[in-house]
Amino acid sequence: MAASILIVDDEAAARYGMRRALEKEGYRIHEADTVSKANALLRSEPISVVLLDVRLATESGLDYLPSVVSNANAPSVIIITAHGSERIAVEAIKKGAFDYLAKPFDVEELRIQVRNAVASHSLRTENEQLRKELTGGNSLGRLIGSSSAMRKTFSLIERVAQTEVNVLITGESGTGKEEVAREIHARSRVSSGPFVAVNCAAMPLELIESELFGHEKGAFTGAAGKRIGKFEAAHDGSLFLDEIGDMGLETQAKVLRVIEDKHFQRLGSNETLVSNARLISATNQKLEKLAEQGKFREDLYYRLCVVQIELPPLRDRKSDIPALIESFTNRFSLAYRSAPLVMSKEALKALLEYDWPGNIRQLKNSIERAVVLAENEQITLDVLPQEILGKSLKSKEAEISNDSIVVTVGDDFKDARKEFERRYIEKCLERSSGNITRAAAILGIHRQSLQQKIKELGLTKRFTLSE
Repeated sequence: MAASILIVDDEAAARYGMRRALEKEGYRIHEADTVSKANALLRSEPISVVLLDVRLATESGLDYLPSVVSNANAPSVIIITAHGSERIAVEAIKKGAFDYLAKPFDVEELRIQVRNAVASHSLRTENEQLRKELTGGNSLGRLIGSSSAMRKTFSLIERVAQTEVNVLITGESGTGKEEVAREIHARSRVSSGPFVAVNCAAMPLELIESELFGHEKGAFTGAAGKRIGKFEAAHDGSLFLDEIGDMGLETQAKVLRVIEDKHFQRLGSNETLVSNARLISATNQKLEKLAEQGKFREDLYYRLCVVQIELPPLRDRKSDIPALIESFTNRFSLAYRSAPLVMSKEALKALLEYDWPGNIRQLKNSIERAVVLAENEQITLDVLPQEILGKSLKSKEAEISNDSIVVTVGDDFKDARKEFERRYIEKCLERSSGNITRAAAILGIHRQSLQQKIKELGLTKRFTLSE
C-alpha cells in the first residue's frame, strides 16, 4: 500500500502545490489547515510523513511538533520554514523533526526529502516489529510488562528518546521512574554522554543549589574546595531530576533560567557556564495542583512537561507481576545462589494476591529477600515478608476470629490461658491443614516459636504436620 502523507499548512495554495508534486509519486495525500484537523487525521489514518509548516494561522507548528513525534508509531516530520530560518529548523530537529525544507523549495528536493522520510519511518516500524518478535513485546531494556499500559509506555519512551524535548515522568513511588529515565537516555542521541541523577527530596533545600550548579571554594561555610554541579557534569548527556516537586521556589527560578538559556554560574563565581544536558524530571506529586497552590512555578511546570509519561501503579497492571517475579528471581538467583530458584505455588499465589503499595520497588525487595533466605531450591511462603503473608491469609484469619473458643469462667488463670492457646492453635492448624508455615503466618509468630508451642501443648499427635 502506498505511504500516506499529511500536509499541515494554513495556505491552500501551498498545500495544492505539495499535493500535485507528491501525488505523481504515488503517495496518498491528506491535508489539514489546523492542529485539531491534523490530530484527527493522525488518529484515523496510518500517516508515514507529516509536512508541517512552522507558522500556521493562529498556531505554532514548532510547538505542535513534540506531540506529533511522541505518538506511538509516530510519523517522520519534515518542517517547512521560511528562507533564512535555519535557527528554527535546527530547533525543530532537536525536538524530533526528521528534516526541514526552506521556502521556496524545489519540487524535486521535496520529493527526495519525502522519499527519505518514508524510508526512515518504514525502517523504524520494521525494527519495532522485530524487537517485539524477539522479546515477545514484554520488555524494553530492564522495563518489563505486556499490559496495555506498559506497551503504550514503551512506545512513548522510544518516540521521545529520539527528540531533545523535556520529559516529565509521573507515578507513585516505586513505579520505576528512574528506570524509564535511563531507558530514554539509552535510546537518545546523547546516549554516549553521562546520565546524572539528582534526588531533589534527599537533601536540604540550602544544599540543592550547590548540588545542581556547583560552587567555588569559600562560597559558603563548609565550602572547602571547588565542586562541579550536576548541570555541568551532565553536559552532552542527560540530567534526571527526581522528585522535583520537592524543590524550593527560589531554586525553581534558577532551574527555569538554565532551561531557557542553557547558562548558569557556580555559587561564589561570576563565570558563566553552559550546559546542554537533556532534562528528564520525575515526581510522585501532582505538579499542576502544586502550581495552583503557589508551591510550584507554573512556567517551570510547562517547560518540564513538554511530554508526560505517567506510570501506572503495580496494582493496576497485575498481569505483569508473573514476568516481574521471574525476572527478579532469575537476577537474584544469579547474584546470590549457585542455581536458579523455583517459586512454590503457595508463594506465587500470595505474591499475586498482594496489592503492592510500594509497587515494583517493594516487589523487587521482597524477591531479593526471599532468594537470600530460601533454605533449598524453592521459594516458599515462610521466606516472604510478613505483610504479604498477612494479606494472603486475611480471609483465613477472619474465619478463625469468628470461631468460638470457649474457656470456662472460674478456671485457674494459667490453665485457662493454656487452654485458650491450645484451642486457638488447633484452629489455626486445622485451617492450614497442618502446614506449620501457614499456621505461623496466621498467628503472626515465627515458625520456630509455633513448633515449640505445639510440643508444649502436646499437639504433635493430633495433626499430620508439614513445614
